[in-house]
Amino acid sequence: MQINTPRRYFNKIAMMVAAASGAPRLLAQTPAPAKSSTGAKGDQARRNDRVHDGIYYFPGIGSNSGYPREDHILVTDPFEKHVTRTMDALKKSLERAGCTMDSILHLEVFTCLPHSDKIPMPTGKAKFDAQTAQYQALNKIYGTYFSPDRAPSRAYMAVDWIPGDSLVEVVGSARVVTSPAPHA
Repeated sequence: MQINTPRRYFNKIAMMVAAASGAPRLLAQTPAPAKSSTGAKGDQARRNDRVHDGIYYFPGIGSNSGYPREDHILVTDPFEKHVTRTMDALKKSLERAGCTMDSILHLEVFTCLPHSDKIPMPTGKAKFDAQTAQYQALNKIYGTYFSPDRAPSRAYMAVDWIPGDSLVEVVGSARVVTSPAPHA
């Protein structure tokens, strides 16, 4: 048995009004689906979809991003190699979008410890020490990719897993400073 109180009646009316008035506004903000195309034009269109008001919002870029499958590195490879490849892939992505490393506004860096049967997963203080060592190794390489005193604001998070056999992933935004490079 359901009791119809004035509050329940008002909530139903409010929900209907919100749905009726908000739906057209929500639908108007939804971008039109990209036309499916192949080749360079399709790739360039997808990259340009991530640029809004002169800001390039780049998705998760990891140590295997932009590399052919036969050139992928594994979670058992040295952490420093993951950092270098991730930063190189980020730089290439930025250049294709008309940005530079120094035009990055904000960067979120995710790292994880390797998940492999060959490497035991540390716990407790050993896990903390391993994550701290990764943080310090990342900082040594990270700073070499920016002009002096130009490193962007950054958030660093140690997580349990990153997809794609990568130990590092970056997400963020950058100011577009030149026309996007044509896709080769």
